[in-house]
Amino acid sequence: MSIRTERVASMLQREIAEILRHDFASQIEHMITVTGVRVTNDLGKAYIYVSVLGDDDTVKQTAIDELKSLTVQVRKTLAGKIRHQLKGVPELRFFLDDSFSEAARLEELFGQIHAGDKPAATDA
Repeated sequence: MSIRTERVASMLQREIAEILRHDFASQIEHMITVTGVRVTNDLGKAYIYVSVLGDDDTVKQTAIDELKSLTVQVRKTLAGKIRHQLKGVPELRFFLDDSFSEAARLEELFGQIHAGDKPAATDA
């Protein structure tokens, strides 16, 4: 990514997180964190990665479905906040970020491997 797209992605992450926390908190039932934003080179599309508190996959899918249903309203609110910084507002697409749960799973596996590698006590 270029410096411009990185800066736009960072700005969008801050603004979208604030919008979801303040303007749409009553419409979103789950605890959602915006973990990252990736923007295309032409700034036409923004891929927003969110994590959802909880282990249940149905809860996570419900939260993503809620965000997808609010995409038009979030984009309209975002347009009002960034109108002086960008010519156009990118198309927003929300995705579930499972990197935290995947990292926890890998840590657990490494812990099991490490526990299995302990040398056995000798009677010498």
